[in-house]
Amino acid sequence: MTDSALMTLAQRLRDHPSIRSKLGIARSTRALGLTAASPGQSGDDAAALPRDGGYDLLAGEGFIPAFIADDPWFAGWCAVMVNLSDIAAMGGRAVAMVNQIWAPDAAAAAPLLAGMRDASAAYGVPLVGGHTNLAAPALGLAASVFGRARCLISSFEARPGDLLIAAIDQRGSYRNFDNFCAALDAPPDRLRRDLDLLPALAEEGLVRAGKDISQGGIVGTALMLAECSAVGIDLDLTNLTLPPRIDRERWLRSFPSFGFLLAVAPDQANAVCARFCARGIDASAIGRVTSGSAVTLCVGAAQALFWDHAATPYLDLGACHA
Repeated sequence: MTDSALMTLAQRLRDHPSIRSKLGIARSTRALGLTAASPGQSGDDAAALPRDGGYDLLAGEGFIPAFIADDPWFAGWCAVMVNLSDIAAMGGRAVAMVNQIWAPDAAAAAPLLAGMRDASAAYGVPLVGGHTNLAAPALGLAASVFGRARCLISSFEARPGDLLIAAIDQRGSYRNFDNFCAALDAPPDRLRRDLDLLPALAEEGLVRAGKDISQGGIVGTALMLAECSAVGIDLDLTNLTLPPRIDRERWLRSFPSFGFLLAVAPDQANAVCARFCARGIDASAIGRVTSGSAVTLCVGAAQALFWDHAATPYLDLGACHA
């Protein structure tokens, strides 16, 4: 790939709605007066609140109306699934969830509730309450999760010299938009044990930094990790494993049902990858953490800047490190 072609790819990714949607985080946190130094450390996948023996974890997700309208049962499933991924991304285990549902009537709410119920049963995490409005003009959905961690995986601990590992379950297909789902046909025991890999790796001291691959895909998540940790990241696209018949550009912005970026010391990378691969999850080093603030795409000798978070803040949380 030439420098020019790689620059064009970087520009298309930079301009994609799934990447640019995260810019709204900065507007919200500024309005609330939150920074990376606030309690719970905004910018992480879940708020981590210290307690004796570890941390309480809190996270929540809201859903785009078009996504809910397109596939309400799947939206309900995702309300559980993505929250559990956020807790696992922090090195935690989920304890319970609550939901918030708006619908014109009970019939319209039924597929949302069914999707949440089915995912709750599959993952073994109970739904313990929430808020319901059955006189709303349209469908709306949000959910929140409580979890606990003994040792954290943090967005703020990537260090220059770390390898960036992408661990993604590729045993799936696209459900809608750029949502790649590998969960619906998986047995419940596999779903639960796969998520438990993350807290196990944290507790064994093998992983200290990382993020759940969320809306914005690999490139957007790498940018958020880089900005929170006040580092740069070089993404080597030649090392990126693609599922069959999926092009690289779409995969870079896709939202997988099980996907994590982990910043790992080089001498621990093989052990971390082996743990995922033993469970049938693709895991490999796709880049390196650098000093500076640039997230760069690399293919052989070709390089292109995707984003410089010092010049153009993405989350704009005032992350800083001594």
